[in-house]
Amino acid sequence: MPIIKSAKKRVKVANKAAVRNSKTKRSLKTAIKSFGKALGGKSAASAHSKAQSELDKAAKKGVMHKNKAARKKSQLAKSAKAAAGVTKKAAPKAKAAAKPAVKKVVAKKPAVKKAAPAKKPVAKKAPAKKPAAKKK
Repeated sequence: MPIIKSAKKRVKVANKAAVRNSKTKRSLKTAIKSFGKALGGKSAASAHSKAQSELDKAAKKGVMHKNKAARKKSQLAKSAKAAAGVTKKAAPKAKAAAKPAVKKVVAKKPAVKKAAPAKKPVAKKAPAKKPAAKKK
């Protein structure tokens, strides 16, 4: 047990912070678990936004590093997209099958370069004056 007054205060402050951090972590875990259960259902979108919000809060409070929170948000979005049945590979094939490929030829205008605005010459500073030497 600390003897110094400031050390006693640090123990109290650290305990309060530990309780606050554990609440944030618990709410984050609950939100992520509820998102996992809601995947593929109607409430997946709301669970996804709730989980992202909790990740942002945890990063803001310093419970989680901001890069880790960004990585987790990316993983959540990826799993939500996969659960919805839309993948990057399947989407272009569906569009290609629906419409025949027709290219339109559009005449392009020649590129016109704009003249760069003339820069003003930079005025040089006068050299610093040397202090006069003392005469003997």
